[in-house]
Amino acid sequence: MSVSAQLSGRAGAGLRPRAGKRPGLWGGLRAACGGWLLSFCLLWAALPAGAQTSDLRLYMVEQIGCIYCEMWNEQVGDAYPLTDEGRAAPLERLDLRAPMPHGVNFRSRPVFTPTFILVRDGQEIDRIEGYPGEDFFWGLLRMMLERAGAQTG
Repeated sequence: MSVSAQLSGRAGAGLRPRAGKRPGLWGGLRAACGGWLLSFCLLWAALPAGAQTSDLRLYMVEQIGCIYCEMWNEQVGDAYPLTDEGRAAPLERLDLRAPMPHGVNFRSRPVFTPTFILVRDGQEIDRIEGYPGEDFFWGLLRMMLERAGAQTG
């Protein structure tokens, strides 16, 4: 449907089937919703699974004075949100002694810092307790994300 047809109040003009012919599924849907909804759905379905929504979160449980938390912040912290892993599972920080977030169910209350807990839809999927260094952290995180079915590029 052209923009000029919409502006002139002739919406739907030209979309009626010829006498004796019924529109196919595509034509019927296009006529019903102007094509925009169907186009949106087709584009949405074509996106990679991880690109549609990020339902994963990575919680970092930390506390003041934790030297391993400080190491993580220095070695990984600034780069994390810029990586495929950071986009697949955005980071949220929690204090060890603070109440845990409402609506999030961890298998057990974190004891060590840092603890990295991967969560989908409020349910814990996996965790890393402690910080084994930058190289090991990225490898362990990738394995967790793969097990969770995340697309990390």
